[in-house]
Amino acid sequence: MMDKQHGQPGGIAADIFSLDYEGRGVARIGGKTVFVKGALPSEKAAFRVTKSKKQFDEAEAVRILQPAGERVTPLCRHFGRCGGCVLQHARPEAQVAYKQRIMEEQLARIGKVRPQQILPPIYGTPWHYRDRARLRVARGKDGRLKLGFQAQKSHDVVDIESCLILPRHISAALPSLKQVLQQMADGGDWAEFVEFYRSEKLSVANLGWRKMPSENNLQRLRAWLDKDWTQGGAARQLWLQCGRDTAQAFYPEHAPDLAYALPEFGIEMPYRPGDFTQINAATNALMVGRALRLLDAKPGERVADLFCGLGNFSLPLAKSGAEVVGIEGSAALVARAKDNARSNGCEAQTAFFAADLFDTDEAVVASWGRFDKMLLDPPRSGAYAVVQALHEPYLPQRIVYVSCNPATFARDAQVLVAKGYVFKAAGVMNMFAQTAHVESIGVFERKKAV
Repeated sequence: MMDKQHGQPGGIAADIFSLDYEGRGVARIGGKTVFVKGALPSEKAAFRVTKSKKQFDEAEAVRILQPAGERVTPLCRHFGRCGGCVLQHARPEAQVAYKQRIMEEQLARIGKVRPQQILPPIYGTPWHYRDRARLRVARGKDGRLKLGFQAQKSHDVVDIESCLILPRHISAALPSLKQVLQQMADGGDWAEFVEFYRSEKLSVANLGWRKMPSENNLQRLRAWLDKDWTQGGAARQLWLQCGRDTAQAFYPEHAPDLAYALPEFGIEMPYRPGDFTQINAATNALMVGRALRLLDAKPGERVADLFCGLGNFSLPLAKSGAEVVGIEGSAALVARAKDNARSNGCEAQTAFFAADLFDTDEAVVASWGRFDKMLLDPPRSGAYAVVQALHEPYLPQRIVYVSCNPATFARDAQVLVAKGYVFKAAGVMNMFAQTAHVESIGVFERKKAV
């Protein structure tokens, strides 16, 4: 039950019964929903309201009156301000349980659907897992440079000296890089962002600028890489990206390719800074393995991989002997997928082309021809146009849907069930530990004719 406690900071105490998709505790006061930042399910928290709307309030916990058993002390000193790791106050295992509950709640509330089976979660690694990240650069009120992630619900940049979800050698390089960027800014060259990419043979720092820095400042960057960014055994390389131009290798000129591996399938996937890849290569490999087992593609079957990117699922599917058609909105990623298929010996089993999948209708689906099976891996906005456009006789027997947004996953699942698919199974994969981001997967099977 809820009770008011006057004369205390926040003035209100409530039982927290759930967690929302932003990682906030959920309570109800007088029938009104309250989202409480910093509170966990099964806790009683005193909080203060920060924003009141007609249908709900937003609040911040000021004191945890009865802590949950899952609560831990956050390890990062930036927790609470940085917009990334909103769940560090919960045990890693509990974070996964919360995400599974969020997925199930969204499926039931938005999609009015329920899978026949909940798959065991894929837990992943809790720390130092990010193989790519983008940090912003900003000018502080004192005129000094700030380097870090965006603050929660703000355009401010939280200035950080280290990060526990970045690889250790990248986190350790942040203070010296910030010092160099400050020197460059003092010389008139302000960076806009820094992207990091980590792979087995190479780590890259891609720095974004409005215009090319002066030669004197470029030499500062070279010296930083040679002197300060030396931890670990893999090669290091600087890339530069000016204005709207694509990123280009800067120093040293030659280095191994960025690439991630899918060991289960004997595949190595080269990529460039700016290409979309999953941020967690180890968990991605587990996810690809699960997706392919659920899809169960057979030799000779025709399989569609929609939103295929650079071939993350297409190439392993081709290794199964299936005929794979990959469709992707980005022409650059389609070109990369073709190159990756060639280098991994999958060229004969794959075909890739660029198309706007958000503009799919029944005529487009018919132009693809019939597929035995289909894999969907859309961005956060989901695959609504695709699933709406699927129709007889172009309904695949089985669909595996990989989702990074449980709300759009639930919406699209409802469409598929209405078209006669059985929602066989769904589960979560903790691609983004410490964050509220929910990655999930579902499998849909056409009902057999009676």
